[in-house]
Parts: sequence; structure tokens; C-alpha cells
Amino acid sequence: MKISAVKILELNEKYKLIENLAERELNNPEGSGIDLRVGEVYEIAGDSFLASDNSSRERYSPKINLIGDILKDGNKIITLEPGQYFLVTTMEILHSPVEKIKYDKDFPEAYLKPIIHPRSSLQRGGVSLHFTKTDPGYKGKLTFGIKNLGEHDFRFELGSRMFNVEFEPVIGEIKRAYSGQHQGGRVTSDGKKEVQN
Repeated sequence: MKISAVKILELNEKYKLIENLAERELNNPEGSGIDLRVGEVYEIAGDSFLASDNSSRERYSPKINLIGDILKDGNKIITLEPGQYFLVTTMEILHSPVEKIKYDKDFPEAYLKPIIHPRSSLQRGGVSLHFTKTDPGYKGKLTFGIKNLGEHDFRFELGSRMFNVEFEPVIGEIKRAYSGQHQGGRVTSDGKKEVQN
């Protein structure tokens, strides 16, 4: 069961589910979700290694190069060429509460987790969105991958609405809330080795 955009805004006042929302989303959200904007764009500039939980080896995520940052570059236009893959972050900070909350008077308290969708402008431009789930307890910008699967350039401005988020309740208990290395919106370890949390 998804929670409507209007209800998300109501809950946002109490639980700060999404910080730094655009005026459009605060005053006139469209449909059942809230649109999120692209704030930073990175290209991958090195290899990465994901170790198993019982490995003595340390994992690392790739070095990256910043291509654009809305805070420094304003509404800079970015070009994603055919075959290119970029990492992109949201301008907004999402907070998936660590505790159960009362999201509706007719339903029991539950953990909330955001569900991400690409805006249709991406698929119409031949671009795929790569994302993962966000667990209760996470707070920070979200990082996604975008890849141009088409045969033509895909151009976008920093600050453009690229993603849509809905929230849904999690039924049951969880053992522990998110406590991983990407808490706070970290994009990568930038090639530095680290132990899996």
C-alpha cells in the first residue's frame, strides 16, 4: 500500500521525511509521489571490489570525478552520451524513520520506506535508472545510476526533476535499522578500502 503525496507532505511536517523539497512539490505535487531533483553528477573513474561477509579482504567502491554540482554550477547542462553511465544524487535529503510511526489513524504504526521510480522523461530519452532499496534508519541524499541505452545524447539540467518517490509501510519488525557506510548520503569510498558493516 502506497501513501499519497498529500499524506507524505502531512507526515513530512512531523517526521521530516524529505528535506529541501522544491516549491512545486510542497505546494502542488502531482499524482501519488513526490518528484526529486538531480543535484550532483559523477563519472566512475576506477574499479571497485565487493568482498563477501566472511572474507578477510576489504571492500572498496570506485574513485569518482565530479561532473556537476547544483550548488557550485547552478543549472549547468550535462550530456549523457550513448553508452555512458553516471552516478547522480538527489538535491533532497530523505529520512526513513528508524522507529515505527503512525502514518494513518486507520492503520497500525509501521516503519516507512521510500520506493523510487524513474520519471518517464528518462525512458523516453533512452535512459535507464539504476537504484536499490532504502531501509528504515537511512538519512541522506540518494545516489542512483543512469545509463544512456539509446543512440542519441540525453541532455539534462542540474536541478531537473528526474526521480519520483513514494513511501510505503513495512509490515512486521526489523532486526536493525540501516547503519551502512553510505549513511548521510556518501556516494563512494573513493577507492579507500573499508570493512563491510
